[in-house]
Amino acid sequence: MKHLIIFAHPNESSLNASLKNWIVQYLEQQQQEVQVRDLNKMCFNPVLSQDDMFGQFKGTVDAEVGKEQELITWADQLIFVYPIWWTGMPAILKGYIDRVFSYGFAYRYDKGIQKGLLSGKKAVILNTHGKSQTEYEAIGMNEALKLTSDKGIFAYCGLEIIAHFYFDRADRATEDVIRNWKEELEKLFLSIPVQ
Repeated sequence: MKHLIIFAHPNESSLNASLKNWIVQYLEQQQQEVQVRDLNKMCFNPVLSQDDMFGQFKGTVDAEVGKEQELITWADQLIFVYPIWWTGMPAILKGYIDRVFSYGFAYRYDKGIQKGLLSGKKAVILNTHGKSQTEYEAIGMNEALKLTSDKGIFAYCGLEIIAHFYFDRADRATEDVIRNWKEELEKLFLSIPVQ
């Protein structure tokens, strides 16, 4: 299986980076193909420009966006690794989606009916956040995140969401907790048939 990891965290010593590195190592040990797009390291331009918008409807994109679309086309599975900041994804990832998940590539409208164009591809989303799951559930944040990212972006574009992990209290995670998270990820990856 071909995996594309889309990673959004500026700190290479972060928990997110550690989890991303573990996923890469694990999948490569399973003889699977992996490519990583570290948006911060790439200095990906997250700003959707007027040229981008006009280009989307004409079916043209600039080279930076085209490269990302080629990699998404190549992949069987997209793995998103990012923290929840201010109840959403980091700005660089939101900009990546704005520019790369463009009209005509990730979705389109046929006679007024929306159609996701990334169907046949799987998605795994891995988020870390500071609050506890109990706090998120009490204020409805877990459901809001599922609605805005899972349904409003990923499923909208046709991706089949295999799993969405919310690793809570990440700023206080112990080695035992992190080991349990990795075991959860390993069980997930073992359960997905290799194509």
